[in-house]
Amino acid sequence: MKPESFSGSSNVTTAYDVFIAASAQRDLQQIFTCIGADNVIAARRFIGELEEKIYTLAALPMRCALIAENSFFSTDYRHLLHKNYRVIYKISGNAVYVLRIVHASKLLQL
Repeated sequence: MKPESFSGSSNVTTAYDVFIAASAQRDLQQIFTCIGADNVIAARRFIGELEEKIYTLAALPMRCALIAENSFFSTDYRHLLHKNYRVIYKISGNAVYVLRIVHASKLLQL
């Protein structure tokens, strides 16, 4: 499955392309299913808010903190926080790759 891409436009000189990996797409589906079991409208709203926030990474993706797990994985991943979820991503050149979306109470598994 090809990752989704979004290139945001802004007054910032460098715009990044945002790609959502298949693993992160599966995470979104699982989050929707979990929330939707109780309230489908709330699930749609939450996923919409989360996706909108993800695409803000097209501008200034380095604004988010490096993850603590980097020392274990020898990576330089960052995370964007939205309510109780962490959007785990990496920056490579002018691209942002969203790898996973995990509940903040769970350990990151790659």
